[in-house]
Amino acid sequence: MVNGDDKRREALLRAHGPAVFLAGRLGLEREGLRLTPTGHLAPTPHPAALGSPLTHPYITTDYAEPLLELITPPLDTETAALAFLERLHRFVHVHLGDELIWPYSMPCCPEDEGAVPLAQYGRSNLGLMKTVYRHGLGLRYGRKMQIIAGVHFNFSMDETFWRALQALERGDADPIRYRSEVYLGQLRNLQRLGWLIPYLFGASPAVCRNFMDAAKLARLQPIAPDTLAERHATSLRVGDIGYQNRQECASGFKAVYNDLDGYIANLTRAITTPCEHYTRLGVRDGDRFLQLNDHILQIENEYYASVRPKPRLAHPLEMPVRALASRGVAYVELRALDLDPDTPIGVTLPTLRFLRLLLLHCLLADSPPIEPEEAASIDRNLNAVAHRGRAPGLVLESADGPRSLRDWGLEIIERLVPLARLLDAYLGGADYRAALDRQRDKLVDPDRTPAATILRELETSGEELAEWGLRRARAHHAALLARPLAEDDRRIFNREAEASIARSARLERAEQPPFERFLNHYFSQLDGFSPAASSFS
Repeated sequence: MVNGDDKRREALLRAHGPAVFLAGRLGLEREGLRLTPTGHLAPTPHPAALGSPLTHPYITTDYAEPLLELITPPLDTETAALAFLERLHRFVHVHLGDELIWPYSMPCCPEDEGAVPLAQYGRSNLGLMKTVYRHGLGLRYGRKMQIIAGVHFNFSMDETFWRALQALERGDADPIRYRSEVYLGQLRNLQRLGWLIPYLFGASPAVCRNFMDAAKLARLQPIAPDTLAERHATSLRVGDIGYQNRQECASGFKAVYNDLDGYIANLTRAITTPCEHYTRLGVRDGDRFLQLNDHILQIENEYYASVRPKPRLAHPLEMPVRALASRGVAYVELRALDLDPDTPIGVTLPTLRFLRLLLLHCLLADSPPIEPEEAASIDRNLNAVAHRGRAPGLVLESADGPRSLRDWGLEIIERLVPLARLLDAYLGGADYRAALDRQRDKLVDPDRTPAATILRELETSGEELAEWGLRRARAHHAALLARPLAEDDRRIFNREAEASIARSARLERAEQPPFERFLNHYFSQLDGFSPAASSFS
């Protein structure tokens, strides 16, 4: 059990008061597939009125051309982040015409992998690099896997918090290294407790038949002719049915968050070490690049994890490992949230309030290193909850021995109560306690979880998942269009779209070296780069 946050919390509270715990920022990234009115992948290019997906800070695309990604800036409160995300959605839906956004994490997509179109970013070398990278992902993992969608929650504390904490603990330490060490401790604790996210918020217990290959189909039960499910699943998206780095174990690569130098070294080796399996796929077909390289990871972003340390990049072509080495961890990214299909924007305010409490707890709590045996149990816990999280009496592996999911989850909720009381008292409300109560109810009664609710609705209605999701997509589209943007917001988003198109055009007008030379220059950032030695674990 992760504990020990009392000491840090009480010391900070005595020295600085409750406001110090709100001295942070959060941001959201919501992915969603554009669909035709009949539920097929939209064949249209990214709408020009939304700007350039290469250079727009808030509206871009992920793997596929119809896979939208809407991004908020870092904001002070959950309310502000959610409001910005909603305004983005309202702007986007105005420009979708009769297209819709699929509200569910697992796609209902064509059987043909080639029917998933790669995202396009224009003729600049930077844009071509992004598209080639996606082509490589498709070769390595399949295109359908790449259009699974979710919500990413980005979290950071500001300098007020870091100065206060460092003054209490290690005033003579290098501030960048100290901050990075504490963030890595937070990430280790989030890994230990990460199984709680799919249990509470998992909303992908079913899949469309045409998403699955024959081997995996055998594990699922049909609940309609073209819809399959696992009876006690919470989030097939984060289980082994979802996206995986297939060569991670085969190559011996595993990113470990025990220290910054070791993490950077492991990631650097993965993006510089050839992988025989990917070599066989080929890097080029004549003049056409099939993938950026044949390494374990083409670039850092290919490493999939439920949580990741993130740097602030100085410019779009700075490699993240170099940014981490020079400026440390700037924020953490939680990637395990499924889309909430009941809301047009994919996530709700009570969810964000709970996540703030959980991430604060994980930041303040003791966090010993994760040894290989514990890392394996963390992976087993996450997979067990993804596939069997609602099974009666499910037992997980903890540092103290076997624990029932219910008891362990309720204990975590109780650990968050003091933080909820602090924030509520400071803000003059009861919103954080209410967010905790909502999650406690799910642990007491698994039928209250989103996954259970979705399966009940599908079984009661007799609908296919595709029909169920399309009905929700239409309702969300209508609800967003019914609330037009304020004129000031409309002007701001229009200006940003126009400015992004101009930035992209300037990139394309600039002199472009041959793409191979451009790639060589990009990866030359690692020439002579030697973070502290660390072996794969």
